Amino acid sequence: MDTLAAMELFVRIVETGSFSAVAQEAGLTQPTVSKQLTALERKLHTRLLHRSTRSLSLTEAGADYYKRCRRIIEHAHAAELSLATVEDGVGGTLSVNSSVAFGQMFLTRLLLEFQGLHPELSLRLTLNDRYIDLIEEGIDVAIRFGRQLDATLLARRLAGSPVSVVATQGYVDRYGAPEHPFDLAHHRCLHYTYLSTGDDWVFPSPGGEIRVRVSGTFRSNNGYALRDAMLAGHGIAIMPLVFIHEDLNRGRVVRLLEAYTAVPIPVNAVYLSARAVSASMRSFVDFLQERLPQIPGLVAP
Repeated sequence: MDTLAAMELFVRIVETGSFSAVAQEAGLTQPTVSKQLTALERKLHTRLLHRSTRSLSLTEAGADYYKRCRRIIEHAHAAELSLATVEDGVGGTLSVNSSVAFGQMFLTRLLLEFQGLHPELSLRLTLNDRYIDLIEEGIDVAIRFGRQLDATLLARRLAGSPVSVVATQGYVDRYGAPEHPFDLAHHRCLHYTYLSTGDDWVFPSPGGEIRVRVSGTFRSNNGYALRDAMLAGHGIAIMPLVFIHEDLNRGRVVRLLEAYTAVPIPVNAVYLSARAVSASMRSFVDFLQERLPQIPGLVAP
């Protein structure tokens, strides 16, 4: 977690006496402010505030911590002002999170390229195929594929990723090719266990979304594993084009149901609040927005 940001929220909660007022100031939701305070208390192993439905009051430890926080924040702001002459303001540590496949295939290289432009910057990259809690994991920005479903987070569109339903020619020769999404119910589908729609694959159409409950004998929480199973002829997969662009070009796989996969899914930079955006993070997100559409299989937002 960003301890200084949490301190600043705590100080403003004390000074305003209101979680909702601080949330409005910071561009956050009230549950997010409460969550960050709870995380700070957990880190300190002490309660800072007595909370009730009608009032807030400092504990003895909270009163002492409040005074110390005020001094620390004042020193921090003074230090920031002293660095105002730095040319681009990019420095410190930037914590980034992404999926395993995207991180290994593309993001690590882009991060190192960005660091080459800003040698004073330290980077921390974590890769997870599940969506992690940015506060608990201390993440500044996460790069995520798909619609942003967490209303407590902000998202900036970096690129779009067309998706493809794919299989090997050997699978198609043996089991046939689906002609409509509903036909997938009768095929061996390779399922991503962290899919936000559960066991349903969702396709856009002029008449509204088409949802198909799929089944199969292979599931995984990792995109690489699903791609390997698909290339081995074990079933049909639905994947972002960026991960299989080379396989398509080399004729290893064939596209299926192309008429139902025309809408790219978003690739977003996800973060806690506009207030938490540092110069380093803003510069990095700008860099990704320029560079990601240059990767085969991704398109401009």
